[in-house]
Amino acid sequence: MNMESWKSDHYGCKGLRMNELEELERLKNSFLGVDNQALIKTFGRPDRVELVDKSQTFFFYFLEPSNACEGVEIEKEPLRVLFRLNAISKVSEVTITTQNP
Repeated sequence: MNMESWKSDHYGCKGLRMNELEELERLKNSFLGVDNQALIKTFGRPDRVELVDKSQTFFFYFLEPSNACEGVEIEKEPLRVLFRLNAISKVSEVTITTQNP
């Protein structure tokens, strides 16, 4: 994967992350058990972080342009990769989705 273009494509605004979709699908389970710092080092800061409760955090990275992109009208939820982190900040699930958890 081209991580430099990934990191430069905040909120998926440039459409560069979509180029990595196939590779991401293939590699996604290799990130299971990785801690949050390694995830940030690999993918850059998440586009969105949601703390569900004290035991779960979700890191979102948009693959398609999101409503945070200038001049973008969103008609449907953009495709994104979701990393679920458990209470000890390790990845327990990786999902490519258009829905919130």
